[in-house]
Amino acid sequence: MATSSGSVVRSAIPARSVPRQSFWLRLKLFLSKNGTYMLMALPGVALIFIFAYAPMPGIVIAFKDLKFNLGVWGSPWVGLNNFGYLVATPLTGRVLFNTLFMNALFIVTGTAGAIGVALLMNEVHGHFRSRVYQSAMFFPNFISVVVVSYFVFAFLSTDAGLVNNILKSSAMEPVQWYSSPEYWPVILVTVNLWKGVGVGSIIYLATIVSINPEFYEAARIDGANKLDQIRFITLPLLVPVITILTLLAIGRIFYADFGLFFIVTRDTPALYPTTDVIDTFVFRALRQLGDIGMAAAAGLAQSVIGFILVIISNMVVRKVDPEKSLF
Repeated sequence: MATSSGSVVRSAIPARSVPRQSFWLRLKLFLSKNGTYMLMALPGVALIFIFAYAPMPGIVIAFKDLKFNLGVWGSPWVGLNNFGYLVATPLTGRVLFNTLFMNALFIVTGTAGAIGVALLMNEVHGHFRSRVYQSAMFFPNFISVVVVSYFVFAFLSTDAGLVNNILKSSAMEPVQWYSSPEYWPVILVTVNLWKGVGVGSIIYLATIVSINPEFYEAARIDGANKLDQIRFITLPLLVPVITILTLLAIGRIFYADFGLFFIVTRDTPALYPTTDVIDTFVFRALRQLGDIGMAAAAGLAQSVIGFILVIISNMVVRKVDPEKSLF
């Protein structure tokens, strides 16, 4: 009798009510545990969706001869013709070399500079001094690149520049900086370091602060000085972070800081042999030819090649040390 009544009760319960109730219960538990973090991540996710995923249908422009009167979808399809301009021009080799060479310099010097600043900031004791030094290091990142270009011009102006005045006072010949392309890789690396090394050190400083202090205490007991502690404790523990950030930087190695290469150099034709990169080259071509399809093709090629480079670099890192790979 009990068995029959139990079966009657079970048969009266809808078949899908238990799974549905368990689903909502799991959702409620998940939100109660992670809801705050998801709410904090919502603005970033929204920005990524709006600016990275929503415009993706516009990729089709790279394969069309865009006519404004016909619109994106009504414009004629030209296939890979827009990509042919990037390959056919005789300046392609120079532009590619400058882009890769300068970005490689930025990655190496930026990583070394950010680690050095993080190590120095970690040695600053005292809340007030730490705040002052951090603010001084971060401040250049918030200065407009247009303002930075005037700083650089004030230093390198042929007639009234600070550097040339120093050279003249030392009985040396002034340098025509804006007509001497061989100096500009060093100049641009210096400007890039000054502007971005403070912000670039944040992640490294956070990693250093999170290292267990017992490691340093044990090293001091064994007689290790500060340099030994940095060499055998801090730097090895920073290797995973360095690897991840380098892999992410490789993904954008075909992109260039447009403001740095176009505004700081004042778009001087004499400097093109060392400062003309993909972004400035495409911008000038777009301004002269008005071919939006070609510009879209260049952007798509940069993204695809960067993605392939990240995949290959990550595969190499994963074979060497799987724990340090990005994915």
